[in-house]
Amino acid sequence: MQQSVGKVWRGARVTVALMALAGLLSACDPQRISELEEGVSTEADVRERFGTPEAVWEGEDGAQIYEYNRQPAGHTNYMITIGADGKMSSLRQVLTPRTFAQVTPGMPMEAVRRMLGKPMKITQYALKRETHYDWRYFENPGVGESQVFTVVFDADLKVVRTMSVRDPDLDRNR
Repeated sequence: MQQSVGKVWRGARVTVALMALAGLLSACDPQRISELEEGVSTEADVRERFGTPEAVWEGEDGAQIYEYNRQPAGHTNYMITIGADGKMSSLRQVLTPRTFAQVTPGMPMEAVRRMLGKPMKITQYALKRETHYDWRYFENPGVGESQVFTVVFDADLKVVRTMSVRDPDLDRNR
């Protein structure tokens, strides 16, 4: 019994440490962003400030889109486009109501994943034959209470519906 309690406490400490680290990393984002300029900064500049991307997506005309994910503890996901010329052409925080409005029924999961980045949580409901992808965000950047945007996929991983709710972690005193 004592040994399993110790494992639980160690696991909790690791989780808290990882969440704190994620918070520190996302707190540095405004500084990193201010050091980059669209059309001037290079791929090397982006990687120097943000590190290795979570994913790299193919864009139009030979561009690459770098995903910098701040989930599960953060409230942002950045998509940074590097043009074929090696220069940064855009830097967007994609977890916004404006981007969420572009998620429509029938859209494939891969398109949603590419648009919003890696979710904070994926939950499968076998009996309903649904999969829910959740992203934590703020309604207005850095303002207000934490929200969770959910995309519900059917068994074929096509969007069925979306919803936003107050972040349940707020009620768990996390």
